Amino acid sequence: MIDLSAFQGLSALPVGAFAPKPTSFEGKQTEAAVTLWSSSDGRIEIGVWECTAGRFTADRSKSSEFCHFISGLIEMIHADGTKVRLGPGDAINLPLGWIGEWHVIEKVRKLYVITQG
Repeated sequence: MIDLSAFQGLSALPVGAFAPKPTSFEGKQTEAAVTLWSSSDGRIEIGVWECTAGRFTADRSKSSEFCHFISGLIEMIHADGTKVRLGPGDAINLPLGWIGEWHVIEKVRKLYVITQG
């Protein structure tokens, strides 16, 4: 059977309790997320994530991620030093092997799709 899932009201969707961001190195960042859908084999996950201001490292060596920003403002800093500023309505694809840094300027909320391997 085909799973036709619709996700509405993402800007106000409860994401659960906030907890410290493990890879944060500037600011006392906290994050929360809610999974909206995952594939039966566990390789694909769709969800909503929110994070407070600060900086953290990110490593996509084992997965890729598509992000669509709902609110907030961030600056992505790629390993080669390239910087991209993104806000509401913007999207970015972090391919398998991407390593970099997130600078969350304003509390951010995104819809994400993570694909393992």
